[in-house]
Amino acid sequence: MRRSGRLWAVLLVMGCGGAARDVPPQPPVDRVHEGEEGSPEHFGHGAHGEGHGHHAPGGMPHRFEDAAKWAKVFDDPARDVWQRPADVVVVLELKPGMTVADLGAGTGYFLPHLSKAVGASGVVLGLDVEADMVRHMGERAASGGLSNVTAKLVAFDDPGLVAASVDRVLIVDTWHHIASREAYSKKLAAGLKPGGFVAVVDFTMETDKGPPKKHRIAPEQVVAELSAGGLSARVVEEPLPDQYVVVGVKK
Repeated sequence: MRRSGRLWAVLLVMGCGGAARDVPPQPPVDRVHEGEEGSPEHFGHGAHGEGHGHHAPGGMPHRFEDAAKWAKVFDDPARDVWQRPADVVVVLELKPGMTVADLGAGTGYFLPHLSKAVGASGVVLGLDVEADMVRHMGERAASGGLSNVTAKLVAFDDPGLVAASVDRVLIVDTWHHIASREAYSKKLAAGLKPGGFVAVVDFTMETDKGPPKKHRIAPEQVVAELSAGGLSARVVEEPLPDQYVVVGVKK
């Protein structure tokens, strides 16, 4: 690959540096990223479905190549009111020393929150498919003193996680962009440590935020897709006003 500040800035290989590399070849439908083009009122998704272009089955192939442009949307302070990043971090049950990957990290909206939660002994991976987003995250980490954060460019169809290397994977406002999600879930499961889990945060069918309803994914479908990847998945209760959370645990 949204996190909504985000909607897609994506996963990295453990132990690699944060320098950006060339964007990998782009397949026709695989897309991991946060948000879409459109008005800030719809969090970058476009009023009445405008600004989406063509959508292939199973994924939303948008590009988010201009980090400075999207930072105005993804990092708008007004987002804190409904995104509630502190509450999302509570759902992750992070502890000092853990490794957490923000898949579809975009401009790095969640990075400061994750960095604080895992502490100096922990590792935060900010992963995205857009080179400019990765550059932006690297600069954000450096200027913010987030020494435990590494930003990395990843492929559209692979989170790039070393086997059994991460405790948590956070995917905010991004799952509905990914094509071949069942196959992608298997790759996420392979990257998790035993007992680790993926947390998918995405828009409910009822909210007026997010993409047009025809492009949203019901939480029950996310449960099925994570389960197909070998994870034990369920919808969890959370206090988010416009989004649901699905957790998939590695058995």
